[in-house]
Amino acid sequence: MTDTAPGRPRPLSRWMRLPLALVFGVLMGLGAAPYDLWYVAFAGLTGIVWLFTRSATSATAASTGWAFGLGFFGLSMGWIVEPFFVDAAETGWMAPFGLIGLAGGLALFWGLAFWGAAQARHHRTAKLVLWWSAAELARAYVLTGFPWGLVGYVWEPSPAIQWVSVIGPHGLTLATLTAAALAARAFAAPTLRTLAAPVLALALLLGGGLSLTPPPQDLTGRPGVRLIQPNAAQHEKWNRDLIPIFFQRQLDFTAAAPADGGPRPSLIVWPETAVPTLLHNASGVFAEITEAAQGAPVIVGIQRTDGVGWFNSLAVLDGYGDVAQVYDKHHLVPFGEYMPAASLFARFNIMGLAARAEGGYSAGPGPQIINLGPLGKALPLICYEAVFPQDVHRAPERPDVLLQITNDAWFGTRSGPYQHLAQARIRAIEQGLPLLRAANTGVSAVIDGGGRILAALPLGEAGYLDAALPPPLRVTPYARTGDLPWLVLLIAALGSLFLAESRKSR
Repeated sequence: MTDTAPGRPRPLSRWMRLPLALVFGVLMGLGAAPYDLWYVAFAGLTGIVWLFTRSATSATAASTGWAFGLGFFGLSMGWIVEPFFVDAAETGWMAPFGLIGLAGGLALFWGLAFWGAAQARHHRTAKLVLWWSAAELARAYVLTGFPWGLVGYVWEPSPAIQWVSVIGPHGLTLATLTAAALAARAFAAPTLRTLAAPVLALALLLGGGLSLTPPPQDLTGRPGVRLIQPNAAQHEKWNRDLIPIFFQRQLDFTAAAPADGGPRPSLIVWPETAVPTLLHNASGVFAEITEAAQGAPVIVGIQRTDGVGWFNSLAVLDGYGDVAQVYDKHHLVPFGEYMPAASLFARFNIMGLAARAEGGYSAGPGPQIINLGPLGKALPLICYEAVFPQDVHRAPERPDVLLQITNDAWFGTRSGPYQHLAQARIRAIEQGLPLLRAANTGVSAVIDGGGRILAALPLGEAGYLDAALPPPLRVTPYARTGDLPWLVLLIAALGSLFLAESRKSR
């Protein structure tokens, strides 16, 4: 369906349109960590909405949206090449295919949204806002989902991110795209009225977010926790000569006296796959950890097998060295922890990074609450699981704290670890819950329910972090509703615009 009706802007040539879309995508990518230039990202969003209005056909709109997505995901997710270079001789050749495939694949969601919006004769920009919001919701769920870098996350460095506690990440995406559409309209036809609309929208996002920010909590008398960060580089982590060094480092950090001379921590947390043995062979190792902990419970990342499958797990050790609880990671990374369509890829001798775990891990049964005694109940999240708002919402009951253990050594040292930290922080804001984050190479952090990073260990630094455990805040509106209201709203809004379009076409 063409977009050349009277009153519509003259379309741009392909040679101007696609490079511009790519540039706007890169600008939006600068809103992600470690750049955190949210205002540049918003300018990129405004630019692509304006460019959409100059797409002559549905096909040109789709290619515009795809090119924009390619620029955004190509820059913001450049860290995806890092895991392939851990063993460059074996998997390095996959790196460019991994980046191009992931960026181009995720961009298809946006290209489809642009194509759908361009089908309309009327309300095209409004439909773009709705179709794009729906595409982001789909991206969070389809094929196990990958909601990394959602549109609404451009606000993570600003107070506007507090809106996720009320409307969630997908509601914030819808609000962000609405503001960008208003700004694009003002850019195309500047009048007092059109200029006022985006200014008011931004004021509501930023000012409202500021008013939603909870005040700092009084942590006097709160129990102390210790996060262990051994800083084992991924290419050295499983080196037989270095494993004892990294393990002893964690023992030393566990046994160390508090720097301020205060009481010993009530809980100690080691990162993902921190114990260099399988769970069923770890009794001697656990005895050493318990002795170092001096009676405090310790949470460790460890691998286990049940004789059939392998699991990426978290174990809770009580003060006597016994395993009190075990949690198995349930949301696995495709190609990293398991191979989808494994038999098909095996024909081409492509096993991805999952080959490191004997062909891949098995998934645990789902979200699970672990009991930490006087510290309350925790929802464990292993690495990638902190990326999924819906998984946190699916917890069998409301926890008192979110607990993430991760091995961000896979993600390099440029952008990946910082983006992972930023999204974990967003989970805390969404739920109004504190979050403990123990990362192998960093960034380990204690985050309160308002998203404040109260204490942190820098990336690439070995050490331990002692801090008070913040209490949970009140239940947030988003914690009560999850994503269902936004799915219903988007279906209803798109249906209404479709009916309005049909009536005007008669």
